[in-house]
Amino acid sequence: MRRIEQPGPPNPERIQWVEARGRAFSFTLEPGLPLLEAARHGFAAEGFAGGTLNIRGGALGPFAYVMPALSKTTEHAAFYSDTFRPGGVTRLKLATLTLGVRDGAPFFHCHGLWREADGRDNGGHMLPEETVVAEPLAAEAFGIDGAVFAAEPDPETNFKLFGPVPAEARGASTTSRAFALRLRPNQDVAGALEDFCCAHGIAGGRIHGGVGSTIGARFVDDSIVEPFATELAITSGMIAPGVGGALEAALDVALVDYTGGLAQGRLVRGDNPVLMTMELVLEAMEQDFVRQNCRVG
Repeated sequence: MRRIEQPGPPNPERIQWVEARGRAFSFTLEPGLPLLEAARHGFAAEGFAGGTLNIRGGALGPFAYVMPALSKTTEHAAFYSDTFRPGGVTRLKLATLTLGVRDGAPFFHCHGLWREADGRDNGGHMLPEETVVAEPLAAEAFGIDGAVFAAEPDPETNFKLFGPVPAEARGASTTSRAFALRLRPNQDVAGALEDFCCAHGIAGGRIHGGVGSTIGARFVDDSIVEPFATELAITSGMIAPGVGGALEAALDVALVDYTGGLAQGRLVRGDNPVLMTMELVLEAMEQDFVRQNCRVG
């Protein structure tokens, strides 16, 4: 499997996780507000400080973003481009967002695909400080109570990255066990999630959110993304018993690579390692678990 050396020592805990409670709900991101503020309002109205969002369609403007890029120094394995600020209204195709905190204030990590006013299709990492909702955006959310994604220095990658940390429960109405996760570099996304479920007696579940990067990508339709640095969003995901009963992760994603190439599809299990990070929420299924259905090794 592909591997990229990071500048710092690997953390022995390859999955950072916190168990919490959660609930799925829908709301509308109101126009005229910064995307960060609109998202915060929607979660707060349901009693949550954060969680994940999946958005399909809508419009943004003003709008600012960066794309993955090669690093000009040895301080990072990959980096970001300069900031792009397309004029006019940008039509959003899809976006996946994690709402958490950075430096004690609300913050988000968001990747998506869109069409800019000049007709160019593009994608990347949206900037919270400069992205404004231009039209009402329908969003599917999953709030978490008892955990929060917090941006903290990560010595391995030399970035400040979202990772789950325990948080005081706010008493929000919840329906499910939920695990806030961050996958660290150089492990297959699907395999890491399958192994996590096995290790924690989880029979499977639904993925909510999913923002991060992979070392290129390999899809089940045999298409390949060769450029190693991507910005990736999980658009839908499930972990469930497959043929023979073993747990299998089905992960549909959208991404942009550092050359500007766009791709969408279902990831091949076992051949899509994390580049920098992958944060998401796993909503656990409440059913009997058969540990014999776990992979060995």
